[in-house]
Amino acid sequence: MGIAAISCAAVLVRLADAPYLVVAAYRLAIAAALLIPVALVRARRQMWWLVARAPRLVLASGFFLALHFALWIGSLSYTTVTSSVVLVTATPLFVALASYVLFGERLKAWTFAGVGISSAGAALIARAGWSAGASALVGDGLALAAALAMAAYLLIGRRLRPSTGLLPYSSVVFGIGALFLIVGVVVAGLPVTGYGSRTYLAMVLLALVPQLIGHMTLNWALRFVPATMITIAILGEPVGASGLAYVVLAEGPQPLEIAGGLLVLAGIGIAFVRGGLSTARVSRVAAATRNRSADGS
Repeated sequence: MGIAAISCAAVLVRLADAPYLVVAAYRLAIAAALLIPVALVRARRQMWWLVARAPRLVLASGFFLALHFALWIGSLSYTTVTSSVVLVTATPLFVALASYVLFGERLKAWTFAGVGISSAGAALIARAGWSAGASALVGDGLALAAALAMAAYLLIGRRLRPSTGLLPYSSVVFGIGALFLIVGVVVAGLPVTGYGSRTYLAMVLLALVPQLIGHMTLNWALRFVPATMITIAILGEPVGASGLAYVVLAEGPQPLEIAGGLLVLAGIGIAFVRGGLSTARVSRVAAATRNRSADGS
């Protein structure tokens, strides 16, 4: 259900005729405005406890979520839906590399093979973008950066969620992320009103469907399974998003995008299945994060 919900996001972003920072800010702000009053009534103590226990991690989680949305929604202004949603699902590879670089986790050769295959796929997508114009390469780069931000967000969430309820965690993180984006909109001097009814409807639906249903479901799952398991499930998003883009926007992927997308997804699958990105491995990464963050930093 969560993957089906987030698969709608790319098409809704395309239907919203507003600057990408404004769209991202509306998405998180509406979601936070709906959640926070409920959380204050039902889980106020947990909210304050979460903020007091790990303020830096909570701020970092909200920041990386805001950064993810800003970068990814921005990428859709430059590249195709297929390229954007495929590249943004490279999150598992960044989670694996983070375990290697930050925590000294040993990775199997299959993991590096998967990274290599996915990199080849990304190169094909970049080649397709080059033929479509240099701006598509900018969009592809933004989507990859958004995947990196999502990896950081999920790893922090895996640290915080086991001891925090879904409602207080999502309310606090969505609210902080919305504040970061609102500051970005104000600093950039972007208008927050004056858009058409279709744009407002698209932004409301972004908050209700991909955000509240989609991301709330992923946040719920973080309490029970490692972050890498969540990122593997997200591999279903490109299929749903590309299909919706074809039906709603009449935007079909190029042959190079299809080939590159299949390689990216295959590489991620190989890194996970054969490379040993298992529950135990990511749990050790989470444990290392917990040990290094015992003081809330």
